[in-house]
Amino acid sequence: MQQCLLEFEQVNYTYSGSQQSALNNLILKIPAHKKCALIGQNGCGKTTLFLLANGLYRPQKGSIYWQGKPLQYDRKSLMQLRQNVGLVFQDPEQQLVASTVEEDISYGLCNLGLPVAEIQQRVEQGLREFGLNELAQRPVHHLSLGQKKRVSIADVMVLKPELLLLDEPTAYLDRLHTRNLMATLKKIHDDGTTILMATHDLDLVYRWADWIFVMDRGRLILEGTPQEVFSQREVLEALQLGVPLIYEMLFSEELSGEEPGLKKLRQKILNLFHD
Repeated sequence: MQQCLLEFEQVNYTYSGSQQSALNNLILKIPAHKKCALIGQNGCGKTTLFLLANGLYRPQKGSIYWQGKPLQYDRKSLMQLRQNVGLVFQDPEQQLVASTVEEDISYGLCNLGLPVAEIQQRVEQGLREFGLNELAQRPVHHLSLGQKKRVSIADVMVLKPELLLLDEPTAYLDRLHTRNLMATLKKIHDDGTTILMATHDLDLVYRWADWIFVMDRGRLILEGTPQEVFSQREVLEALQLGVPLIYEMLFSEELSGEEPGLKKLRQKILNLFHD
């Protein structure tokens, strides 16, 4: 049986003044050790889900479970939850709070009240692992967008979360910075962290994720492997999502056979999208 890290059970959330629920009896389980993607149109509930998962919001109805235990909302429990579940916002400006890169990475660790020696060790490790040593004393407002996103991920990863939530991490990044970011996420996953990424980039989803959630109007509509999800073309088109270009190419009528030559050609096309 597949281990579940975080579970939403009939969760509802409606923003004050809104006539429509952001989450509507949501049932969703995030499997451990996976690279998960969350897709849907704007307003489908992705960001609200993340804020509930990290304990920044509390469900108005339903329950959320971390490794089978219901979330508690006292200060101590929330501090522990935010070590277990790291959240990286789409806009790094919402997350960077200190003057320099080094200070920013140490901020969350200081709030935990860790010993000074451990804080220093984790900060040094974070600077090294995320390629930020040369930027350690750089004011955060002097960083490029790609650098800011790297710092915001380092801020979270020094807390050693088991689950990393990323809201549109590649938004507004050029191809080079996107490639560098995805290499960083590969290392994070290889080191044992489960990842859930919300994104509109379906080609990225197809070639990166091994589990996909599709949401609409606060509900889970589909979930499964990339092949299982993107084979549901009619459902995805009804949600105005469609399927990735790479999927169109790989499973067009001309390439849909199982002959060795066609399999080899599909792999070549897939490799092109990885470059």
